[in-house]
Amino acid sequence: MDIAQRLFLTLRRKLLKAIPTIFGIVVLNFMLLQLAPGDAADVIAGEAGAATAEMMQELRAHYGLDQPVLWQLVTYIKNLLQFDLGMSPRYNVPVLSLIAERIPNTLSLMASALVMAVTVGILFGALMAATAGRLPDRLLSLLSLLFYSIPTFWIGLMLIIVFSVWLGVLPSGGVGTIASSKTGLAAFADWFRHLILPSAALAMFFVAIYARLTRASMLEVKDQDYVRTAAAKGLSTMTITLRHILRNALIPITTMAGMHLGAMLGGAIVIETVFNRPGMGRLAYDAVLNRDFNVLMGVLLLSSVLVIVANILVDLLHTWLDPRIEMR
Repeated sequence: MDIAQRLFLTLRRKLLKAIPTIFGIVVLNFMLLQLAPGDAADVIAGEAGAATAEMMQELRAHYGLDQPVLWQLVTYIKNLLQFDLGMSPRYNVPVLSLIAERIPNTLSLMASALVMAVTVGILFGALMAATAGRLPDRLLSLLSLLFYSIPTFWIGLMLIIVFSVWLGVLPSGGVGTIASSKTGLAAFADWFRHLILPSAALAMFFVAIYARLTRASMLEVKDQDYVRTAAAKGLSTMTITLRHILRNALIPITTMAGMHLGAMLGGAIVIETVFNRPGMGRLAYDAVLNRDFNVLMGVLLLSSVLVIVANILVDLLHTWLDPRIEMR
């Protein structure tokens, strides 16, 4: 069986498993949110200053909150099958529109942070493995420990102080210069400048994990028989490191990267707050405060789908990296 067939079979198996998983996530999220105190009608009435019992009843009837829980669940699933995530009582706009406005900012933050964390983590880990027990290994191990121990929000604040306040080379927040008329490459450069600090703040914690994991994996793979065989054949040290040691050491790293996507989404809430970025994290946080459960369920659903897709991609990558792996 060639690699293309293995990739196709792996993809088919994972997609078949993903469908009931997503259904279970929808039901679980819906039922758990029903246990939360209050609803959107309470928040709207509170902001109005006062509300009669008749007004509260009308608000709940308008948003369908007066229906039995099971009927609300059936209605929500039926609308979901038509790609309708419902209306936001707080903003009075479709949930899908709200998420569509925010998701590019969150995805760009997560993708750039993940690429930065994996790249820097692998470089640090490879250098640590190559100099195991020596000064560079000890210094990088200490640096990784600091990255792992320092809270993400504190790193973000320190980056703002150093690069925005003291040096003035990078913006302190937002996704672009306010009222900017830049277009094309200049607009992209401006957007990228606003992405550097939040991505670095979100990535540093994961850099420490990937660096330590890369070091441990490479030191373990280095002692395998096929590595000694490659060296006996006269292959260069660079070829052995890249094609035999690092390639096999990447398997646990890619596994952890897929698992950390959900954690990155949680960390994005903090980072988006520190850097004032309008993303899904901030949207979810505001939805909790406003009891806007339609928005919150939409964010949770799309977040879960992102994690599932990431894990499918990781499984496909494993199949390509090591054909001996049998995906089940």
